[in-house]
Amino acid sequence: MRKYKNKAVIYGQRDEFVKNPCEDDSPKKEESDEQSDLSSELGSVFINHRGKVIYCLTIIGQVEGHYILPSSNKTTKYEHVIPMLVSVEEDDRVDGVLIMINTVGGDVEAGLAIAEVIAGLKKPTVSIVLGGGHSIGIPLAVAAKKSFIAKSATMTVHAVRTSGLTVGVWQTFEYFKRIQDRITEFIVENSAIDFSRYNELVLNTGQLVTDVGTILDGEDAVDEGLIDSIGTVSDAVDALYDMIEAKNY
Repeated sequence: MRKYKNKAVIYGQRDEFVKNPCEDDSPKKEESDEQSDLSSELGSVFINHRGKVIYCLTIIGQVEGHYILPSSNKTTKYEHVIPMLVSVEEDDRVDGVLIMINTVGGDVEAGLAIAEVIAGLKKPTVSIVLGGGHSIGIPLAVAAKKSFIAKSATMTVHAVRTSGLTVGVWQTFEYFKRIQDRITEFIVENSAIDFSRYNELVLNTGQLVTDVGTILDGEDAVDEGLIDSIGTVSDAVDALYDMIEAKNY
């Protein structure tokens, strides 16, 4: 398997994407450096294997929403990821998308927005959780058409929360319940777990010291129906190519 330069450009600048994302051309050094910087920032790459092209996206650190996080934080920015996914979906030369996840969670709205885009892609999609797929990382993992998790990885299921000031009235609790229901409904629609069981995991009081919720290791996540299979990166890549070749999507 060979690694190729990322030719895609975000923010609607599509001129660079007109070229085949896997052709072995020799761009000028300035262009090459610019593409390399962009690829490094997004953690994305195009891969050509078995005559097919896949786009690999990494979702790492904290999913950043409407507020900019400190520069010391590793983040995934939804304003970068969403335009990239749209560009990939609209380019006929890209056959499938691999999503690699190692995230602590983050902004609910941003995470759900990315997950909705992934779930709506017509092209084959496969996700794999490496390290952790916690909190809003769970919708991102289940949004793909097939999902994997490393045996050593974990997923933390917990109720939606805020670090900001809240007013102690029933409207506040109703608002948080509605947000939690949105997350739960998306997960249930895109995985094999049912609504009541997921809520049991969310409200579990026996595992987390200062919070309610449940920590699932790789095998537990599969047993609960959140994730399809235990596997490695190679397993996820092979499954994606099989989906592409079988047109089973």
